[in-house]
Amino acid sequence: MTTENTNKRHRAGFVNIIGNPNVGKSTLMNALVGEKLSIVTAKAQTTRHRIMGIVNGDDYQIVYSDTPGILKPNYRLQQSMMNFVDTAIGDADIILYVTDTVEKGDKNDEYIAKLQKIDCPVVLVINKIDISSQDQVLELMNWWKEQLPHAIIFPASAQEKFNLDNIFDAIVENLPVAPAWYDKDVFTDKNLRFFASEIVREKIFLNYKEEIPYSCEVVVEEFKEGEERYDISAVIYVMRDTQKGIIIGKGGQSLKKVGTQARIDMEDFFQKKVFLRLFVKVDPDWRESKKELRKFGYEY
Repeated sequence: MTTENTNKRHRAGFVNIIGNPNVGKSTLMNALVGEKLSIVTAKAQTTRHRIMGIVNGDDYQIVYSDTPGILKPNYRLQQSMMNFVDTAIGDADIILYVTDTVEKGDKNDEYIAKLQKIDCPVVLVINKIDISSQDQVLELMNWWKEQLPHAIIFPASAQEKFNLDNIFDAIVENLPVAPAWYDKDVFTDKNLRFFASEIVREKIFLNYKEEIPYSCEVVVEEFKEGEERYDISAVIYVMRDTQKGIIIGKGGQSLKKVGTQARIDMEDFFQKKVFLRLFVKVDPDWRESKKELRKFGYEY
């Protein structure tokens, strides 16, 4: 068997996941990849970056890309997040559009119109069917079939891992015939620093309310690999002194709780001991500053 013939049968491509906030895009990607790459909380807009998760087989490579939830931007950071979504629509081999049984289907007519005109295959997942009735799911499937007649539609539950095998099979069948884009032992395009910062940011979303999580950014300033452990120093940037006080908490207890939870998750993810130091700094304009957003990886 020649290499040329093998490559002709090998399928590979970019499967970009888009949808509104809180429909389960990150949960779905984590389930499809088999690794926790995207942070998941009950709050909207948890995902800020495009995060790639790569699944390899002997004759295929799927490069999943999780994206921020679709929204109307209120500040420069959110505009940068929507630029990730627009880029994902433009460079996809397959669009994996995620909706659920809760949201209104016409929530973002603009993006549905884009999907109606797109050339690549669209796999549409109606997520969270575990909290819905069969009649409601059938009604939603019919509605989406009218909106996107060429889409391949699957009811599913990412949380319960229901119907994911059929989604996976449809994705592989619709990938273009192509060689692998990445080495077969690679499972993401992000480095360990990125995942360390995302783990800390997830704990902020889980432990603080209202505007606090949306006013924070986490930057890993030091990441040293020793024989027995990783030494990690991270800065949590906030926008106001009052937010700094809330993050730290009385006697530093709130920050200590975030640090402990993050360290435990890092040790599980990295499979190595972690010594984690957290600091809090005020940067009032980071969400609007082009320079700061570039430093944080939102603009290039």
